[in-house]
Amino acid sequence: MTVKYTPDHEWIQLEDHEAAVVGITLHAQDALGDVVFVELPEVGRTYAKGEVAGVVESVKAAADVYMPLDGEVTEVNEALRADPSLANSDPLGKGWFFKVLIKDMGQFDPLMDEPAYQKFVKDNA
Repeated sequence: MTVKYTPDHEWIQLEDHEAAVVGITLHAQDALGDVVFVELPEVGRTYAKGEVAGVVESVKAAADVYMPLDGEVTEVNEALRADPSLANSDPLGKGWFFKVLIKDMGQFDPLMDEPAYQKFVKDNA
């Protein structure tokens, strides 16, 4: 599966041609600390790239979760809503935030791959 990353520390993984899963990165959950609450987007709503689609709150801070590209939210992770600590224990797996139907695949390719994201994190530490 192809995974890309945003400068706002979200990851997006293609499930098929236009469907994808979105969550926060290991770096984001490390920076936030213990996650205690998540606000997930509304299923069926269309968001623009860069629009706030959710919130993650930790014992240290609150941070917005941004839509990585134009798309319609098709599903949210109710298990994460019930147990926000999944964002810490398995941010790239069971701690996913929402699924999206991508409106413009041209917005996916310019996102960072793993090596580019790791360099971005290192350069902005």
